[in-house]
Amino acid sequence: MSFSEIKQWIVGIIAGLFSVLFLVLPLDGIQQATGRITKELPTTPDDFLPTVRLVIFTDTHNHNDRVADGIDTAYALFDNAEPYAGVDGFFCLGDFSSIGEEGAYANFVQTLKEHVRPETPVVSIHGNHEFKNDNYREYFIKHFGYDPDTVTEINGFSCIAFSGERGLTEWTFTTNSLKWLSSSIKEAEAKRTDGRAIFVFQHPHPWGTVYGSTVWGDPQLNPILTGHTAVVDFSGHSHFPMNDPRSINQSTFTAVGCGAMEYYELDNNCIPGQHPDGYDPADNICVVEADNDGSVRIRGYDLLSDTYFCDYYIDNVNDVSTYAYTYNNLMLHDKAPVFPADAAATAYQNDSGEWILSFTEAEAAEGYIVHEYNVSIFDEKGLLIYHENLINDYFVIDDSTTADFRIGSDTLESGKNYTLLVRAESAYHKLSKTIKLNFTAQ
Repeated sequence: MSFSEIKQWIVGIIAGLFSVLFLVLPLDGIQQATGRITKELPTTPDDFLPTVRLVIFTDTHNHNDRVADGIDTAYALFDNAEPYAGVDGFFCLGDFSSIGEEGAYANFVQTLKEHVRPETPVVSIHGNHEFKNDNYREYFIKHFGYDPDTVTEINGFSCIAFSGERGLTEWTFTTNSLKWLSSSIKEAEAKRTDGRAIFVFQHPHPWGTVYGSTVWGDPQLNPILTGHTAVVDFSGHSHFPMNDPRSINQSTFTAVGCGAMEYYELDNNCIPGQHPDGYDPADNICVVEADNDGSVRIRGYDLLSDTYFCDYYIDNVNDVSTYAYTYNNLMLHDKAPVFPADAAATAYQNDSGEWILSFTEAEAAEGYIVHEYNVSIFDEKGLLIYHENLINDYFVIDDSTTADFRIGSDTLESGKNYTLLVRAESAYHKLSKTIKLNFTAQ
C-alpha cells in the first residue's frame, strides 16, 4: 500500500468515526462562532448594486421538468430586473441522477441545452448518487464536456466547482481531490485585486455548519475551508429546507445550504430522515448576487409558490468581525412563537379514516420559522391519549393559517370532547407558552 493510499485509508476511517458521532450529537452541534452581537439582522440596502448574479439548484434526482422550470423562471425574474438585469451563470450541485446511470447524464444535459441560453455559463458537479456508478468520471466528461473539478471566472468572480473523486465510499473524497480544492481556493485568493467573494460549490455540506450538516455533512471539507473568509460555500445533499434560518452559518467562512428540487427532509428531536406531510415535491432555487467590495445577497426562491422564502445579506464577507449569521447571533434574534388570542382547534376524519388535528398556527419572529409543535391530547376523563412532536410544514409556502396533522385512525372518537395542550417551538428551540384548546371530534 502506497503512502497516499494509507493517507486515504486514514481519512476514510476518520470520516467513519464522525459518522458515528452524527448519531449522538444534536443537530445544533454546529459551528457556534461567537462574533459580534448585532442589534438587528442585516437587510439589503436600497443602493445595493450587484455585479454578478448566479442561480443554484441541487438534488434534482431525474426531475428534469423542475430543472427546466427553475431555469425558465430565473430568466423571467431577471431579464428585465432593475438595477441589474440578467443571469450570469447556473450551478447544479449534484445528485441529478438516482444511481449515476448514463441515461440520467444524457437527459439532464439535454434539459440544460434546451433551456440554458448559449451565452449563459452552466456548471454541474457530481453528487454522491453519481458516485454510485464506477464510470462517474467517464460519463461526466462524455456528456458535459469539461472536467468535474473546474474553476470558472464569471464577471471577475472565481467560481470553484468541486466534484472530487470518490474515496473508499461514496461518502468520502480522495486526498488528491481535496488538495485540488485547497489549491484552487488559495489561487483564487492570490489573484483577487479587490474584495470580491470567492464562491465554492460542492455537494455535501461542510460538517457542523448549516442545518442538516451534522448528518449529511463531510468533515473532510472543514479544514480546507476554515480560515478562508472570502469563501461563500454552497452545498446540497441533505434536502433540508433553505428557509430554515440555520441554512446559513458564518464562522471563519460562510456556508449556505441550498435545499433541494426533489423532496425535503427534516429532523425531529434530533433524529433525521423525517418526511412530514408536504415534504414532496420540493422545488427551490438559490439566487446569489454580489458586488466587487464583498457584499453578497442570498435568496431562496420557491418555485411552487413563485415567491422568495428567505433573504440573507452579508455586508462584507472579508471581515469576520462583522459576521451576523453566526449561530449565536441568529439564536439571540430568534423569539418564542406566539399563538393568537383567538386560537382554536378542530378534528375530523379524512377519506382514509385518519384523524386530522387542525389548530391555529403560531406566529414566528420575522425571518424565522415555527419548526414543530409539541402536542398532547386528553380525553374527557383527563387521561393522556396522544403525545407527539409534530413537524410544522414551514417549507410549504401558502396562505393557510392552520397547522394540520394526521394523528392516526384510532386516536379519537366522533362526538367526544377533548382537550389539546400545544406549544410551538422555533428553529433555535424557543418555546411558546402552552395553550389549552377544547374541541369536539367531528
